[in-house]
Amino acid sequence: QVPLVESGGGQVRAGGSLRLSCAASGRSFSRNAMGWFRQAPGQERDFVASISWTGLSTYYAHSVKGRFTISRDDAEDMMYLEMNSLQPEDSGVYLCAASRVSGEATKEWEFHYWGQGTQVTVSS
Repeated sequence: QVPLVESGGGQVRAGGSLRLSCAASGRSFSRNAMGWFRQAPGQERDFVASISWTGLSTYYAHSVKGRFTISRDDAEDMMYLEMNSLQPEDSGVYLCAASRVSGEATKEWEFHYWGQGTQVTVSS
């Protein structure tokens, strides 16, 4: 069973917006830091954003800071990524992940639970 399920991806033009959702499946991650990663074809998996278990601390890749906002709703076992001013270089498969730590987590190896991803395509 896949522990995390992403939704909300799609195709948009440059400058557009999308909201990604991540639903926990089979267990709660309310005590875990959670994050979003992006993987383009033939590329490494890149960190996009993460949020501590309290939701009080958030971390962003430099390339998305000021345009993307990560949030969580533990009552619903959900996490979100609001993406604005999208650019073609934001395209890729966006994966939701949960860490075994509760605070700061920004490295791929710090995340142990993964979803299967949702495709985001931004055209110029």
